[in-house]
Amino acid sequence: MLGHLVKVTIPEYLSGLPIPDSFGGWFRLGFRDWLSLVPPTALAAGVGYTFYLAFCPKAQKAPIGRCNHAIQLTNPKVVDTIDVEDITDKAVFCRCWKSKNWPYCDGSHGNHNKETGDNLGPIIVKKVK
Repeated sequence: MLGHLVKVTIPEYLSGLPIPDSFGGWFRLGFRDWLSLVPPTALAAGVGYTFYLAFCPKAQKAPIGRCNHAIQLTNPKVVDTIDVEDITDKAVFCRCWKSKNWPYCDGSHGNHNKETGDNLGPIIVKKVK
């Protein structure tokens, strides 16, 4: 069945399309002629677009951007050390990279969550009594 479709039906369909021999012939096509050219044109456009998305580097989606836009940007990796002994009862640390009091949370994630629908929050470290 599929072999018949590929070997017989498609070539017959393509040979029956009203493709003119000259540039001027395109202007003499009727409405039904143009209508019969829509399916193969749509198919060719779809296949072309699929190949474009698959193989063209500019069509590839860029990776999601940076999280950190302000803190120690000159360092290859941001690392902070806080001694547990320095924490009184609890410490609230930022995870959204938007705090003006880095590494401590200042609540900046609240605006970020409202704007983006995200659910970021701080990390809380408590001393066990």
